[in-house]
Amino acid sequence: MAQVGIVMGSDSDLSVMSKAAEVLDEFGISYEMHIISAHREPDLFFQWAKGAEERGIKVIIAGAGMAAHLPGMCAALFPMPVIGIPMHTTSLGGRDSLYSIVQMPSGIPVATVAIGGAKNAGILAAKILAVSDPDLLARLKEYSAKMASEVEAKDARLQEKGFKNYKKD
Repeated sequence: MAQVGIVMGSDSDLSVMSKAAEVLDEFGISYEMHIISAHREPDLFFQWAKGAEERGIKVIIAGAGMAAHLPGMCAALFPMPVIGIPMHTTSLGGRDSLYSIVQMPSGIPVATVAIGGAKNAGILAAKILAVSDPDLLARLKEYSAKMASEVEAKDARLQEKGFKNYKKD
């Protein structure tokens, strides 16, 4: 049974949204992924979002561009956390999406990550689920330790080679 629902309004969002799925895969978190347009398929969207809790979904990750209604509508229909991913747009560079998602009315919160920030959305979903899953929490701590080790290795290389020779290998 899936714990996370990943939804996007268009297949043009798939290259971004797949990064959230890759993170969930890395942590062993089950998910379902769908392309559903809240504007073009409102009945299907309502059915999916309203049925998510019954299907076992604990967190929804919703990506949207431009008017970006998908995350907010998920939050209006789904009683548990929703994470919104604003998509980059050609007209306003994604600022339109970001503002639409982050400026939700009082009582309908959507956690919002950076424009195109699907990897962080996946990590945030894992952190939300880790509140009640000690094994997942341990995997998240290992992930953080691995990131710290990678930065330490990069600094050691910088100290050894200097900045002029750092990228030449």
